[in-house]
Amino acid sequence: MTTFTAADVPSLTGRTFVVTGANSGIGRAAARVFARRGARVVLAVRNPDKGAEAAATMTGEVEVRRLDLADLASVRSFAEELTEPVDVLVNNAGVMVPPLTRTADGFELQFGTNHLGHFALTNLLLPRIRERVVTVSSTGHRAGEIDFDDLNWERRSYRPMAAYAQSKLANLLFTSELQRRLARAGSPVIAMAAHPGLAATNLMRPEGRPLARIVEKAVAPFAQSDDAGALPTLFAATQDVPGDSYAGPGGFLEGRGAPKLVGRSARARDTAVARRLWDVSAELTQ
Repeated sequence: MTTFTAADVPSLTGRTFVVTGANSGIGRAAARVFARRGARVVLAVRNPDKGAEAAATMTGEVEVRRLDLADLASVRSFAEELTEPVDVLVNNAGVMVPPLTRTADGFELQFGTNHLGHFALTNLLLPRIRERVVTVSSTGHRAGEIDFDDLNWERRSYRPMAAYAQSKLANLLFTSELQRRLARAGSPVIAMAAHPGLAATNLMRPEGRPLARIVEKAVAPFAQSDDAGALPTLFAATQDVPGDSYAGPGGFLEGRGAPKLVGRSARARDTAVARRLWDVSAELTQ
């Protein structure tokens, strides 16, 4: 079993990292380490004031830029304004088990934020990315299924956990298809995925949301800290591992512990579904 810790992150001097959702949780914890190890870190956040508060707790070169993944116009503006090369993009931001909500473009909020927003961002930045793309998924992907007949929950009765699982499965399918396309093009860039295990973050934002409060209370006794939950992201972003690797905690049921390469569900390995999801996502975000 690996004994990887934040101390094993090598010097990142001279490299630029973009981390979405870096104002809190594992995104903030990972960004802090990247900056401490010498990287220039762009905190891509929906709320710049909260981003500035996070940046103030970090040492090194840190910049805050606004990015709302639930609004494709914001994604395009962010990509247009970020003209410099990016060494590593960390697709970390996410939302979990909200009531049925629509993005600015009419997508179900979890699918629109967790997958489509990051899909669009990655493809817009890809010509300037030099090393790798890391996308944060979840063990919840194992319960996911891609329903191409109703991706945005317009006909089905809305089930927040099922919608979350679909979005996290989409993250892994996107990573695999991105890696295949990069390899086919002869690109040196690689695509990776990671999951934090059971991490005590504010992802669910439980205020006023009964289901989120229930899930948070169930998870809290077993959850690890933001710093521990960020380790798989740090591992995927900085270690010498193959493209399409998936990093997660090495402990019991991948809930906690030092990171290692972990497996994924059969649905997450379906290349035909991955190709179709890519094509549908490209059409939805064009």
